[in-house]
Amino acid sequence: MKKPNNHILVIFGASGDLTYRKLIPAVFDLFNQNVLPEKFAILGLGRTQLSNDAFRKKMEEGIDKFALNNEGNSKNNQKKEFLKKLNYYGFNTKEESEYAGFKDHLLKLNAEVGTENNFIFYLATPPSMYTIIPCHLAKHGLSNEDDGFKRLIVEKPFGYDLETALKLNESLLKNFNEEQLYRIDHYLGKETVQNLLVTRFSNAIYEPLWNRNYVSHVEITSSENIGVGNRGGYYEGSGALRDMVQNHLLLIAGLVGMEPPALINSNSIRNEIVKVLQSIRPIKEEEVENYVIRGQYIGSTIKGQPVKGYRDEQGVDPESRTETYVAMKFFIDNMRWANVPFYIRTGKMLPTRVTEVVIHFKPTPHHLFASNSSITQQQNQLVIRIQPDEGLLLKFGMKVPGAGFNVQNVNMDFHYSELADTYLPSAYERLLHDCMLGDSTLYSRGDAVEAAWKFVKPIQEAWKKNDQIKIHGYPAGTWGPDVADDLIEEPHLTWRYPCKNLANDGNYCEL
Repeated sequence: MKKPNNHILVIFGASGDLTYRKLIPAVFDLFNQNVLPEKFAILGLGRTQLSNDAFRKKMEEGIDKFALNNEGNSKNNQKKEFLKKLNYYGFNTKEESEYAGFKDHLLKLNAEVGTENNFIFYLATPPSMYTIIPCHLAKHGLSNEDDGFKRLIVEKPFGYDLETALKLNESLLKNFNEEQLYRIDHYLGKETVQNLLVTRFSNAIYEPLWNRNYVSHVEITSSENIGVGNRGGYYEGSGALRDMVQNHLLLIAGLVGMEPPALINSNSIRNEIVKVLQSIRPIKEEEVENYVIRGQYIGSTIKGQPVKGYRDEQGVDPESRTETYVAMKFFIDNMRWANVPFYIRTGKMLPTRVTEVVIHFKPTPHHLFASNSSITQQQNQLVIRIQPDEGLLLKFGMKVPGAGFNVQNVNMDFHYSELADTYLPSAYERLLHDCMLGDSTLYSRGDAVEAAWKFVKPIQEAWKKNDQIKIHGYPAGTWGPDVADDLIEEPHLTWRYPCKNLANDGNYCEL
């Protein structure tokens, strides 16, 4: 892996959970692989007053719990060296007048380390700070790239609807240009998501079939087997549509549906993703019930233990209409995908944790070897497993040994875990390193965010205005409301269930 230029990673909200669980462990893993620059430092910022030693001690705990590769004496020695690169400065990040002191501290550290005025600012803060911090940085000249690069990483949510997303982009672009902005979506850092591009565009067996002539429908699933826990207050203001569909799942659909880019670079790839998002057929408010199903998990028993319903969770309104499940059908109106339905679903308290893309190919026009109706209904599938067991699975028909031409479906699969000598980086590790290199390919661009919100807006409006649109209850530990099956057009088809055993045991099943 290429080494980035010397720089300081400045983390706003450094005393928070994201820094502790994800960011510092990911940077430590990069340090272990010797892919950080020779002159590098981390400056944590927050309103909490901490000494450098206290900050380092807390981050060491996070490394011990969450870093991917942190065993052995050599790793302990590396950890000690890494912790020396961590620094902390406490100040009120809302108050513009206090940024002068922060800037002096940053430039002093920059001179000591020799990082050539190259800074990455990471906003690991509440979204309310996304318009405040960049403005204060710009006022103090910390967005100016005359003397070194300045990059800004923003965590989702990128707005709560189309209007707030437009205002956020407008505010960010007043202080940083688009090339300096890195809107991070950790799903796009997962190895299998990136492998979508390679699978499609480097294999002649797939790309000629990747269109309306051979694909009957595309299915994208992202399920979790946990509830909202102690995040009920936050989730009440979000819901599955905002939390998962608008960002993660629509971006994955963009990668599945995009045309081959002219070049493998950031602008070319992101241009094609935006074209897909802009080509999604709008769902009118009055049609939302026909294309979108929303659900909310209710109390159940899993493995003999009672499980709370969503409305019984801490911080949740007892009469809440916030969705914990969304299933949706939509179409991409272009030459490649005309009239091919895309189905996406996501939910909490489903039987297992899994994210996958399934390409369902059309059946053969003449079933020579079909001895029963179930065989005639089987279709070839390409399953792209994004998490947790990253890999690819191809389902196709084979002859059953013995007399006659009896056919059964078999699997040809690959798991990244089978590559014993290959290191599989975490999503944050990959994305942070890309930003350090100035590669924004796997980051969301402003126009893509706006296009996704534009598609989602009529759904939000319909749910807000029409109390008659049902929110369907589903028992915790099941695959969501039964009515979601009605979205699938073909009468003999339903959603793919990733688990072979559909009992409510909460266990992950093999591909």
